[in-house]
Amino acid sequence: MPTLHRTDLPLEEARAIAKEAYVYAYAMLENYNTLYKQVADPQAPEYVGGFGKFRHYSQLYTPENHDVVTPNNDTPYSWAWLDLRAEPWVALVPQVPQDRYYVEQWVDLFTHNFAYIGSRATGNGAGHYLITGPGWKGEKPQGIDAVFPSETDIVMTLTRTALDGPADVANVRKIQQGMTLQPLSAYLKSQAPPPPSPIRFPPYDAGKVHSHDFIGYLNFLLQFTQPPHPSEAKLMQRFATIGIGPGVAFDATTLDPSLLAAIDSGIEDAKATMAEKSKTTLSSNGLFGTREFLKNDYLTRAIAAEKGLYGNSIDEAWYGGYIGDGTQPSIIHFSKADLPPAKFFWSVTLYTLPDRFLYANDLERYSIGDRTPGLKYDPDGGLTLYVGHASPGKEKESNWLPAPAGPYSAVGRVYGPGPSAIEGKWNLPPLQPDEGGPH
Repeated sequence: MPTLHRTDLPLEEARAIAKEAYVYAYAMLENYNTLYKQVADPQAPEYVGGFGKFRHYSQLYTPENHDVVTPNNDTPYSWAWLDLRAEPWVALVPQVPQDRYYVEQWVDLFTHNFAYIGSRATGNGAGHYLITGPGWKGEKPQGIDAVFPSETDIVMTLTRTALDGPADVANVRKIQQGMTLQPLSAYLKSQAPPPPSPIRFPPYDAGKVHSHDFIGYLNFLLQFTQPPHPSEAKLMQRFATIGIGPGVAFDATTLDPSLLAAIDSGIEDAKATMAEKSKTTLSSNGLFGTREFLKNDYLTRAIAAEKGLYGNSIDEAWYGGYIGDGTQPSIIHFSKADLPPAKFFWSVTLYTLPDRFLYANDLERYSIGDRTPGLKYDPDGGLTLYVGHASPGKEKESNWLPAPAGPYSAVGRVYGPGPSAIEGKWNLPPLQPDEGGPH
């Protein structure tokens, strides 16, 4: 592979470019962590079997399950990755009962949510949808309901299917098994094109990814984003001055020590900027979506990946949350007018800190929401939830979300959010002290 960088670049300019490039790359690097484990490392517990294969999860998560942090018990996941270099792929979905929520969220290498299939976007009927890469220029084939073009040759789906308790697992599994993927040639029963060249995935190394060696990983990923988006042509020319480009070899040992030090300083600048932005990012509004929605705001894209990689676009789901301490009994009170505006359903799930796993408790209740059996609304139509380590009392336990005797986080999820949530006019009410709770 070729190498490039300017040897006459002023060091302050190199530092500024490195800062900009690290922020630009951050979401892609987090995405690569998942890609490598799920597609390129058969020894990883997360391995899905390679490209073009779904791996479905249909069980309810428990505190013993540590596969992912902040697991979602509302909608078990199905994962799959596609390599679109040779030809498009077809995503086939079955007829899903009208009272069952599901969504196939399709994500490119930049982490843009470029396509949605499911209850909100396309309905619950059976359908055939074409996922195409940047090099495909064909017409929509017969039998295909819609074409979803991607900017990148490698894409993934994080698919969610609503689960209503342990007795519902078999129903979810049946729906998941009806979700399939086919190369377009197989779907059309035509001759397949020549296979693409094998991909040599660089092993994911967290230390390298967050150092100056991020450039090597970024250069690897940029191979699958060609041609570049027109809005980034000048940006890529700027990045090239420190050795960034599709397929470009990067070897830090060949750089002048002063240039490398400038790049390292730029990365530290980027991390500091991200840390400041993270402190003020308290909900999912504006974090996830298409390139057009994000308006090439790479800092927001980076914070979104840090806060919740693969978060849904705001039209699909709204996210917010709390940080609390279970030794301090708390309440979450919704007035009748301010109940979560959900077309489908909503929940609040509690996680231990710092590990962000579900909290083991005698009720085996890890989340609470409008589908929680026995949930009691206030006489005026509002709703009061109790969060804490100790029971708020037998008469209130139907609305109790147990917490550890220490710090926790609680994540609110609203599926099919209404306009007030989408427009930022609605938010979760504050976590308040429960003055009448146990002390």
